[in-house]
Amino acid sequence: MEQYEPDHLSPAQVAAMRRSFRNGRAALTRRSLLRASAGGALAAGGLGTLSACGIPAAGQSQGGVSAQDHSAKEKTVSFSNWTEYMDVDDSGKHHPTLEQFTERTGIKVKYTEDINDNNEFFGKIKPQLAAGQDTGRDLIVLTDWLAGRLIRLGWVQKLDPSNLPHAYANLSAQFRSPDWDPGRAYSYVWQGISTVIAYNKKALDGVEVKSLSDLLDNPKLKGRVGFLSEMRDSIGMTLLDMGKDPADFTADDYDAAIARLQKAVDKGQIRRFTGNDYTSDLTSGDFAACVAWAGDVVQLKADSPDIDFLIPDSGYVTSTDNLLIPNKARHKTNAERLIDFYYEPEPAAELAAYINYVCPVDGVKAELEKIDKDAANNPLIIPDKAMAAKSHAFRSLSSKEETEFEAKFAKLTGA
Repeated sequence: MEQYEPDHLSPAQVAAMRRSFRNGRAALTRRSLLRASAGGALAAGGLGTLSACGIPAAGQSQGGVSAQDHSAKEKTVSFSNWTEYMDVDDSGKHHPTLEQFTERTGIKVKYTEDINDNNEFFGKIKPQLAAGQDTGRDLIVLTDWLAGRLIRLGWVQKLDPSNLPHAYANLSAQFRSPDWDPGRAYSYVWQGISTVIAYNKKALDGVEVKSLSDLLDNPKLKGRVGFLSEMRDSIGMTLLDMGKDPADFTADDYDAAIARLQKAVDKGQIRRFTGNDYTSDLTSGDFAACVAWAGDVVQLKADSPDIDFLIPDSGYVTSTDNLLIPNKARHKTNAERLIDFYYEPEPAAELAAYINYVCPVDGVKAELEKIDKDAANNPLIIPDKAMAAKSHAFRSLSSKEETEFEAKFAKLTGA
């Protein structure tokens, strides 16, 4: 089990955190704007405050610990999620799929939109988890890098496959075995987030873009290219363009990717590194092309005929937001039943039609066509086999790598 390290943040980690809150995925509570994922480094005070409060390190508490499961007698489940990450009816007061779950099972869902950022939420729950106490939540949604950390710390419960028949059968192949949770023993995907290349056809004015190399090297695009301020997205896409796999790269590979981006910065090819504010640059034409999050592109394409996207032959980076059951949760079985419900094609389609992110459920397309044919045929929501085959995850980083890599990226971006 990984030890919980109550040390202070490095300058690189603080810089990454500030960058994330200023203009990264955490900026403007990204899901409240365009329903995307948050990422970044550990929040300031996230580690250092633990020991100051006298909370024991993870190695001193049990991992993967359940309380007595009260699911049979207490027909309830407490579900914490991000804002704007659940289907809502026209009145804005009801969540249709959650109400369907309650009607079918008799289990009432206490649904709370209290996750605004991975780091901030981690700060809320870490004292109880580190002390081996109930967080008051049965189900939470975390982005892959933090989900992996909680699993390594032993702070989430192993799932019971017998309660997850639909999830086991219908999870898309591309999400089945991340390096931080092989075989999905502790987690299932809520939604996927893809990183692609977006472009403004009017701003390109006939310039052809087929790869990341075109963004970095074509002099006709000088000063009109954007990259993301999230390290894993920009470096991951650059590694792919260089023929390297973000799931299996060395420190030398990382340095080579940094050097490639630095060259583009030095010659003025890259206009700037941005968070979700790239959307205004792209629609205005200040960016002719940029690295972008697919969920934004779905929205932008709907609003402007000039906006489109491409998946490079080299591939693209996909991250995930994931459902986990914290230690000591009182209603583990109820939580597992809720997870499984969202892996049935019909509720999965209703959710996908509303939030427009990558649906992780195989067999959902036919159901989604009944609701929204455009969404069903959008590869950014339902990837076809060819697109799914180009998907790559960014590998887990050690604490040392996280510090070193973020420092180098911060220097590159001027953060």
